[in-house]
Order: sequence, then structure tokens, then C-alpha cells
Amino acid sequence: MPDRKSVPSRAWQRMLSGRRLDLLEPSPLDIEIEDIAHGLARVARWNGQTRGAHAFSVAQHSVLVERLVVELSPRLSGEARLMALLHDAPEYVVGDLISPFKAAVGINYKALEERLQMAIHLRFGLAANVPTALKTLFKRADHLSAYLEATQLAGFAETEARRLFGAPPKALKMPRLTPLSTAEAQAQFLARFHRLYTR
Repeated sequence: MPDRKSVPSRAWQRMLSGRRLDLLEPSPLDIEIEDIAHGLARVARWNGQTRGAHAFSVAQHSVLVERLVVELSPRLSGEARLMALLHDAPEYVVGDLISPFKAAVGINYKALEERLQMAIHLRFGLAANVPTALKTLFKRADHLSAYLEATQLAGFAETEARRLFGAPPKALKMPRLTPLSTAEAQAQFLARFHRLYTR
């Protein structure tokens, strides 16, 4: 029997598709959209501290962000919209850490997330890195989504949400959010992906 101290730590996760994803050196070949959708539908936003029979999942949040990106910039390409949909895709394996905790964890966590994001983009024929202008747009949509989620589901007062996430534009169509079951959120995310992914 080898000494357990001499055995390297496992840095991969087995997916339901059968793929083994190395978290430290992720390969695009080990990424499947079904695994992403399955994982994101089971990761709760706000650490699950939301109203309703179901958690508001990262899968549902991702669909909302892509919708808001289109509201903010209607002429975006399908590729840019797909990047928006996948903006939180690494969370299918690393979970959705709240921003204060990410800051406490530090740069190594961010680097891990970025490597996963690059592998996901390459898997689906997207540029490895999101252009700066799109990053800014996605961040704005992400903040708008956070504002809607905070005020409708997470118990925040509008004044507090505006201070933390910014006020939504007056012209923005404000969708009413209803947390979906994991199966519904997974199906919604996959349907959106297949409409945008044309390869």
C-alpha cells in the first residue's frame, strides 16, 4: 500500500457524462454542455437564501443575464450572446461563492475560474478571452440581474440594492422572477444554449 502522504491529491471531478475534468488544467475535450447545465441548475444563487419553493439557480441566472445583455445591446452577435449565457459556467464545478468570500479566498480562486472559463469557451468555438467591452457589458447585466434577484427574491430593500448593484435603467423591461425546479432550470438553460450555439 502506498503511503497516503505520497499519493498526489485528486484535482479532477468525474462528470455524469463520464468525463473527468481536471480542475487545475482543464481541457476543452472534457467539457460537455449537459454537464454544465446539470451542475448550474443545482447551484443556488445567494447561498439559497431566496424566497420560493425552489432555489434561484445559476442556470436561471445565466439565462436572465443573457436576456438583459440583449436588452442593453440589441445588436450583439450570437457569439457574444453565447458568451453572456456562459459567463458563470465555471460554477458548474466550483459553485457560486458570494463576492465577499471570493475576495477573501484571493487571486488563486480567480485564476482557477479563469482557466475553466477559457476551456469552456474553446470547447464551444468562442474566443478564449472575453473582449474588454463585452466584459463591461456582461458585468452591467450581471449587476442588473443581482438587483432584480435581490429585491424580488433575497429580501433586499430597493435602496440597499441600488447602492450595491446600481439602479436599473428606467426603460428596462423588469421581468418578474420565479425560481424554477432544477429540471426546469436545466431545460431552460439547454434550450437557450442550443438556440445560440450554431456549430
